[in-house]
Amino acid sequence: MYIAMNRFKVTAGNEGDFETVWRNRDSSLAKVPGFVEFRLLRGKASEEEGYTLYSSHTVWTSEADFQNWTKSENFRAAHRNAGDRKAMYKGPPVFEGFNVVEGI
Repeated sequence: MYIAMNRFKVTAGNEGDFETVWRNRDSSLAKVPGFVEFRLLRGKASEEEGYTLYSSHTVWTSEADFQNWTKSENFRAAHRNAGDRKAMYKGPPVFEGFNVVEGI
């Protein structure tokens, strides 16, 4: 199993818009070979820093399946308008990928 995560610092006051974008996106992940599950996670707000932390979390049967998706037309379509919402973020998303070592 492979877990792919992107961390987003969403500027305070934009949380509702950010969540709406994710809820209304045209996702075809369920049809992608090797895809297992998706979660959008909301962390605590940092009032001092002026953002709320979010993480998109996908589980794949293998890192190769994830990499294949990142090279696909489905990936390009899912991310086509990502740059249109830069004002919503405090900096770019931060990617983290993990191979599962143990699970229960």
